[in-house]
Amino acid sequence: MQVGEEVRLRVRMSARDAHYGGGLVAGAKTLELFGDIVTEVAIRHDGDEGLFRAYEEIEFLAPVYAGDYLEVSGKLLKIGSTSRTVELVARKVIAASRDPNHPSQADILDEPIIVARAVGVTVTPKDRQRKAPK
Repeated sequence: MQVGEEVRLRVRMSARDAHYGGGLVAGAKTLELFGDIVTEVAIRHDGDEGLFRAYEEIEFLAPVYAGDYLEVSGKLLKIGSTSRTVELVARKVIAASRDPNHPSQADILDEPIIVARAVGVTVTPKDRQRKAPK
């Protein structure tokens, strides 16, 4: 994996993910998905899951509800000797109905809504790096 390459994950938020009233999903669920993306970046680059070290910044920009579909992406920004910096974005691509009379309805969004952004850093110790950078 090289700087500028991107990985993606698409997932539906379930009723189990809802943590607050009205089916609102906690921001921690988005951070969990960001962690999955960063883990994939480390595996693709190093052949090892690495260790998520830190967030440089996190922004929660829009609510997420049970039934919504999120597309989460991560782009490799920088490669250090053991660290990899990843730009993370979560977009709502399908919005579940908020109408109690039509709970099974959903809308594909013409323009996805950015619900969260972050920059994360993962570390893979030298002795765990199994892949030579391309």
